[in-house]
Amino acid sequence: MEKILVDSGAIFALLCRDDQNHRAAVAVLRKMQSRRALPVLTNYILAETHALLAARLGADAARMWVRSNIWPVEQAARADEKRAMEILLSGRGGECTLTDAVSFAVMERLEMDTAFTFDMNFTSYGFKTAVPA
Repeated sequence: MEKILVDSGAIFALLCRDDQNHRAAVAVLRKMQSRRALPVLTNYILAETHALLAARLGADAARMWVRSNIWPVEQAARADEKRAMEILLSGRGGECTLTDAVSFAVMERLEMDTAFTFDMNFTSYGFKTAVPA
């Protein structure tokens, strides 16, 4: 089964109808469902998404999303965090955040090549995105 990493911006776009990427996000999710692709988060993405939702939609919305999330959460291992620091400090990840760098490391470990994201740092690093250009 194909696994696709889902980034926090894509989650926000799915949940917020006012987001400029909402329609594209819904279309991507439907395409993933039709292909039976498995959406995967990392524990860093879980935390980042909670913070994003709390800041933009309120603490109740953030807690509700955490409580209702059904997608698997891949725990970043110590080796993933070490690799992420190498990516971040080398500049190879472009202007990526630590959460992005951890995502890159986890994707490498799990041999995933696609992310559901609107963040172009993923393509700059060499991954495909599920979002049409």
